[in-house]
Amino acid sequence: MIYDLQKASMWKRISAFLFDGILLAVAAVVCALALSGLMGYDGYARQVNDAYTLYSEQYGVDLRMSMTEFEALDAAARKTAEEALNAMNQDQEALRALGMVQQLSLLIPSLSFLLAYVLMEFVIPLLFKNGQTLGKKAFGIAVMHTDGVRLTAPMLFARTILGKYAVETMVPVYILVMLLLGSMGIMGLIVLGLMLVLEIGVMIGTRTNSAVHDLIAKTVVVDMGSQKIFETREDMLAYKQKLHEEKVKNASY
Repeated sequence: MIYDLQKASMWKRISAFLFDGILLAVAAVVCALALSGLMGYDGYARQVNDAYTLYSEQYGVDLRMSMTEFEALDAAARKTAEEALNAMNQDQEALRALGMVQQLSLLIPSLSFLLAYVLMEFVIPLLFKNGQTLGKKAFGIAVMHTDGVRLTAPMLFARTILGKYAVETMVPVYILVMLLLGSMGIMGLIVLGLMLVLEIGVMIGTRTNSAVHDLIAKTVVVDMGSQKIFETREDMLAYKQKLHEEKVKNASY
């Protein structure tokens, strides 16, 4: 085992990332299905769909049209569409269901990814130790603090929940949801592009090839087979002192 930093090779990191990504996506989907059932999302969605169908048929317009399609209508058709929309806005049950769909469309993905990250990227690494997920364990890599000490729960929390979940996952997911709901235009795509460039730039530009979540938690991904990871900072300092004493002793001969 070597004391100096033994960075994990990029192909191992990419392989572990893809492996963990698949498992994380599966876990998130399972959580989303469970939460959708518990929170009654499908029921609210059916109410909204029924309301759109009802008022579209009554007024002879398609209320699901995009803003571009609406603006392309002639004056008479646009007036009819506005009357249909106003009528639907007077339907309190439909409005309540629409509000719940919009809220749950943000809440369910947020909680699903949170639960998936807690399980796959926090609980499992705590059990395996050395910050190893299933993917990292399979490809023989680990995570440690930049000073060579084994990750503690607070460090892992910062890396997983603050870095991976909050910054690298939920910000892009929120932007994508806003894009799908039509609440954000080209600016959303620009922000997503800038985030991707930042992530790649950080990995290329840092000495340890760290991702954003590693910078947040002050961690580094290393090769498990060759990297010496200390239990505590005191152990690390004692080891360095021992090496220094041996170096001094050998130099005296």
